[in-house]
Amino acid sequence: MLRLLSILALGIILTACAHTDNSSGEREQMLDELDPNRENKTQNTSNANDKLGYVNYTRDQLNMDTEEDHIATINRAQMADMIARFILRNEAFNRVATLVTDEEVLIAYDHDEGMDRAIAADIASKTAISILPGFYDVYVSDNQALIQDIQSLHNSSTQNKNYDNTIDQIITQMEKSPQGRQDSEETTD
Repeated sequence: MLRLLSILALGIILTACAHTDNSSGEREQMLDELDPNRENKTQNTSNANDKLGYVNYTRDQLNMDTEEDHIATINRAQMADMIARFILRNEAFNRVATLVTDEEVLIAYDHDEGMDRAIAADIASKTAISILPGFYDVYVSDNQALIQDIQSLHNSSTQNKNYDNTIDQIITQMEKSPQGRQDSEETTD
């Protein structure tokens, strides 16, 4: 009987200690999430996309010598993927090819015959504008031959400027198609 009570007491003590370790782990996790220097740490949470983005810096927390070298980057492949997927959510679009460079976004698409060309161009260009930073120049076209031209550049790099002529030629062809309404052209009721 004494042995059974000893085992039971030991089990209760171990359970209590485990609970204490868990709460300190939660506290450490919260402190880590609030640490603005954690940018290179990966989050192992399954709901990471549901979380809000938040940082709070003081000037003292930033090393200004290294901050000058801090560069914001954009994953161009993810941006191109997102733009194409958003455009294809409109049932009138059948196929979309998107190329994101360091300065331009080229979008070639196929749409249903029933959709007005200007409206299709407006949807495509405004989708890209709403996703990317404002310094990008957006070019769109319903010329399906340009889909292959855009695809031919999918392995290019922004470091290799030999493709600039090809991009300029594609842009010249795209400008022959409607480019969507500009904000100054829109009317308000």
